[in-house]
Amino acid sequence: MMGRAPTRDEKRLAWALWVLGFVALWLTEAAVGYTRDESVYFAAGEAYASWFRQLFQSPARALTDAAIVRAWDYNHEHPVLMKTLFGLSHLLFHDALGWMRSATAFRLPAFAVAALVPSLSFLLGSALYGRAAGLFAALAFLLVPRQYFNAELACFDVPVAAMWLLVVYCFWRALEDAKWGLWCGVAFGLALASKHNALFLPFVLTPFALWRAWTASEGQAEARTWLLRGVGLFAAVAVFYGLLVVSLGGGEGFQRKFLLLSPHTLLFVGLAVGGAWVLKGVGKVSAPVTRAMAPILAMAVLGPVIFYLHWPYLWHEPVERTAWYLAFHAKHNHYAWFYLNTLLREPPFPLAYVVVKTALTVPTSLFVPMVTGFLALAARAVLGLFERTRPWVERPVTLAEALVGVNAVTSILIISHPQVPHFGGVKHWFPSMVFLGILAGAAVSRGCAALWERLKVKRPGLHFAAVAVPVFAVLLAPAAVYSARVFPYGTAAYSELAGGLPGAATLGLQRQFWSSHVTGVLPWINEHAKQGARLFLHEVHGGSFRDYQRNGMLRNDLRPVGSPLDADIVAYQYHQEFREHEFLTWQAFGTRTPVTGLYLDETPQVVVYVRPEPR
Repeated sequence: MMGRAPTRDEKRLAWALWVLGFVALWLTEAAVGYTRDESVYFAAGEAYASWFRQLFQSPARALTDAAIVRAWDYNHEHPVLMKTLFGLSHLLFHDALGWMRSATAFRLPAFAVAALVPSLSFLLGSALYGRAAGLFAALAFLLVPRQYFNAELACFDVPVAAMWLLVVYCFWRALEDAKWGLWCGVAFGLALASKHNALFLPFVLTPFALWRAWTASEGQAEARTWLLRGVGLFAAVAVFYGLLVVSLGGGEGFQRKFLLLSPHTLLFVGLAVGGAWVLKGVGKVSAPVTRAMAPILAMAVLGPVIFYLHWPYLWHEPVERTAWYLAFHAKHNHYAWFYLNTLLREPPFPLAYVVVKTALTVPTSLFVPMVTGFLALAARAVLGLFERTRPWVERPVTLAEALVGVNAVTSILIISHPQVPHFGGVKHWFPSMVFLGILAGAAVSRGCAALWERLKVKRPGLHFAAVAVPVFAVLLAPAAVYSARVFPYGTAAYSELAGGLPGAATLGLQRQFWSSHVTGVLPWINEHAKQGARLFLHEVHGGSFRDYQRNGMLRNDLRPVGSPLDADIVAYQYHQEFREHEFLTWQAFGTRTPVTGLYLDETPQVVVYVRPEPR
């Protein structure tokens, strides 16, 4: 059903799922190590929180560009919604109240946002495919080990997946309830403020809005006219912006002339005013067309406004600094990545990488329903295109189902492009995984219903739950058990299709990344390192070293060094592209024998070497 509001029971269950996800993440986070990125975001959050202190103490000084740059320049390659929440949470719960250790206080907002995924997955899945489907989707997301690991971190990959889902949910609700169009614009602004992935959302949602508006205006000449006026308005603004870029001499000229009082700003204001005029006009003749157009206009106007307002770094130089931010991600660095015995250093990257990596990391009992659900939807869509095969389709694909299907592949298709950097495991296409989970729930629910219908013939009083519960257990239990076994080393998780961790090592896949696995050897180092020992913790960011010490996971007397040659103890994290660090350690220490290490299913993850005492 398009845009169906949840029932009271569904709202309660959605809240319960949010609480379950939040509490589970909070109770288990202490074991999770600090990734390089996360420690950078810890430091950024503290810097941003210090600016808010200054804002209350000396507003005039805090609002100057010099004060803003001093506080907000750090890590300005990413928007700051999540980092600001991290910093304010740390300021309140750690600095002011002393209720939590430093890392927990930073991570708390990440848990709250990540827990939206099970909750919203349930609401959308229930409305489209029934409560069983929604519940399976909700439970499945956090049972994927790599997704659960990322949900524990004060980072952006799971939050932007949650925001992406929120935007789509608001868009879907807006098609039947006009007030959700406004919320769609707000959600899009929050998504832009989370990570640059959200920039693709208008390209995904606009075709659906136009199709809905076009079909709803069929046979209504006046409504169709207003729709075309709206499309013309957006096209005209785009053309005029293009002409400004050309006439002002390209990007730099365009940026320098983009001021508060300039044609650039006038065009944006014109879009907002003209869009409101169009909505008012079409609202008098067709409510369905209005509801279809409202979220797109809200995204176009509120998205940039919220993005600008949320980031003080942009306030004095909005265009130049936004342009730098976009250019940074358009030309992102390529990091070396080990894939099927090949060290990927530069494009073009393998076209099948994303699909293969997903198959080899998502627990097979969850991956198979995802594939089944997507293929079933795709088959119905294709068969429904042709008059000859249309009778074979029991139920045509609805607009809402198509919305889920397209979002299930969008992030995957983007990252699959051979020129896009391939690193970071699977985290860059988490927005797709959310919707694949919903399609998995649909497949499982259909399977349970078919089995229930068969069994009811012999047992008429059989309840649907008596079938669904054991099926859920069979599919979810392997993922839950494996997640518990591999925790907290989520970036090492590989599925049954890969043969687990040993099979992945044999296949020549990246064993782990982001340096967080060092927590597996920190207790041994704390116990055996001499006073003031020099540590080379391979791949561990200097900020992470500091965070391990400030959170009581590493002795404060131990000192970081930047090379095995200067170290008393080396913790080498197994990476094919960094093997020279282990060779240097052998050379410097005169031994190839580690004293301890972290081994998962007998697969080396981190190995520790100690410099022999001089005789």
